[in-house]
Amino acid sequence: MTDKLALRARLRAVRDGFARDGVIFVADAFRARLREGLVVAGYMPLGSEADPAPLIAAARAAGCRIALPHVTGRSAPMRFLAWDAAAPLVAGLYGLLQPPADAPELRPDIVLTPLVGFDRAGWRLGQGAGYYDRVFAQLPDAWRVGIAWSVQQVDACPTDPWDVPLHAIATESDWIVP
Repeated sequence: MTDKLALRARLRAVRDGFARDGVIFVADAFRARLREGLVVAGYMPLGSEADPAPLIAAARAAGCRIALPHVTGRSAPMRFLAWDAAAPLVAGLYGLLQPPADAPELRPDIVLTPLVGFDRAGWRLGQGAGYYDRVFAQLPDAWRVGIAWSVQQVDACPTDPWDVPLHAIATESDWIVP
């Protein structure tokens, strides 16, 4: 755990200092997976997290339904609730902007995941609360796409037995498929 804590602290500092003048790359491989009615789970970035907005826009253009995380407590499961870009979001736990609790719950086919760090083998380092680990266990067939800035890449992420690798990682400069 200490390795992950130290690595998280270092990568957050690197991410915070990164000049984010680009946008996340939308690969043809991502667009090829999209189809009308598919549910794509995105997120609203916090602080210096990479913004998945270009991927969400591509999903909307393809007729996909968009869901955002809704978090109520550390031990409560993260739910994905429907989000229409015109609908207001509410402040949630950890400062998350999320749909109101009464928005319809959706089951994602694609999960766009914020990252603290990643490696080219598809392993990820998240915030440490385990929300996405639990989501991935509940949605084993969902396509898992990490979203990060290129400076968040490390040679190897430490892993635990419950970790599930990503299918792809999108940065401002690359589309990485392990």
